[in-house]
Amino acid sequence: MRNIVWILYVQLFTLRMIKLSIILSVVMVSVLILNSCSFSSKASRKLYDQAAVEKFDLVIVPGVPFEDGKWNRIMKGRLYWAKFLYDKGIAKNLMFSGAAVYSPYVEGEIMALYARALGIPKENIFAETRAEHSTENIYYSYRKAVQLGFKKIALASDPFQTKMLNKFTREKVNPDVKMIPFVMDTLKKMEPDMTDPEIDYQQAFVPDFKPISKRESLWKRLKGTMGKNLDQEEAK
Repeated sequence: MRNIVWILYVQLFTLRMIKLSIILSVVMVSVLILNSCSFSSKASRKLYDQAAVEKFDLVIVPGVPFEDGKWNRIMKGRLYWAKFLYDKGIAKNLMFSGAAVYSPYVEGEIMALYARALGIPKENIFAETRAEHSTENIYYSYRKAVQLGFKKIALASDPFQTKMLNKFTREKVNPDVKMIPFVMDTLKKMEPDMTDPEIDYQQAFVPDFKPISKRESLWKRLKGTMGKNLDQEEAK
C-alpha cells in the first residue's frame, strides 16, 4: 500500500513539475517575443541621438483610442514625447494619425486637441483621420505629408510600435523615414511636470459610430494590422 501511495505521489509531483516547466517555457518565449518586437533602451537612445542632430519637417505620431473622456498613459506618453521633440526643434511639425476605431472619437483629432492644449501652435499641428491600424498610420500619414509638401519625415511612438513598424516602413513606405522611439528615462524625468489638460473632446465625436470589431471580421482586422487592406490608389 505504501508503495502505491509513493508511486502516486511521484507521478503527481512529476505532473506538477511538467506543468510548471511548460508555464515557465511559455513565459520565457513570451518575453523573448516581446523583446524582439520592441526597441531596447539602448537602441531607443541610439535612435534618438541620431535624430537629435537632424531637423524633421514633420514627425508622425500614431493614435490611441480615447475612452471614458480622458487619455490613457499610452496616449499621454506619445503626446509628451511629441511635444519634447517639438520643443527641442527636432520636429518642426507634428501629424497625429487615427480614425475612430474602437471608440467614437477620431484619434488623430483628439491628439491634435491635446497637442494644442499642451502649447504646441495650431499651425504646426496636422491630423490624419483615416488610419485604423498602425501600418495605416504611417502609410496614410506619410502620403498626406508628402502632398502637403513635407520632405524630411520621421515616426515617433513607443519602442514597441516603432519596432513593429520599422520593417513595414522601410519596405512599403519609404526607407528614409526615421524611427524615434521613446527614451523611457527621458519620459520619467518629464513625468513630475506632466499635466492633464482639459479638451473639448466632443469636437472629435462621431455620431452613429460602430467599432471596427462590429464592422470587420477578425481575419480582415488581422490583414489590416499586417498592412494588407491599404487603399494604394486613393493614398497616392
